[in-house]
Amino acid sequence: MRISDILRVKGEQVVTVPPDTTVERLLAVLAQHRIGAVIVSRDGAAVDGIVSERDIVRALAARGAAVLEEKVSAIQTTQVRTVTPEAQLEDVERLMTERRFRHVPVVVDGALRGVVSIGDVVKNRIDELETERSTLADYITGERT
Repeated sequence: MRISDILRVKGEQVVTVPPDTTVERLLAVLAQHRIGAVIVSRDGAAVDGIVSERDIVRALAARGAAVLEEKVSAIQTTQVRTVTPEAQLEDVERLMTERRFRHVPVVVDGALRGVVSIGDVVKNRIDELETERSTLADYITGERT
């Protein structure tokens, strides 16, 4: 399965914020969209960075509540690993596990086309297992379609 298959199901909507957004405003965006990370982008297409809930917690632990008034550019991860829609899901799973991150931007020709989260990966794996279980159960009971 390819990442494009995941995006076809979940859609290509991506929430972005400009680098000068305050961390406090970022928290409101995360809560509003019920997401765990947001792409930092000057123009809504380029990936300048990514900020996750983990980044916010680490900054709060290190600098206290004053971090809420800082710009997201002060806490963002700037070396963002991206994938293309043609990437194999298994490779992205491995990347997320080895690098210990939960969100991967999907980019085509330098432009943001989507984000795949660990939740998307897990949902896909559960769907695959359920299909396999159902197929095996039908085979065993003789209910072939």
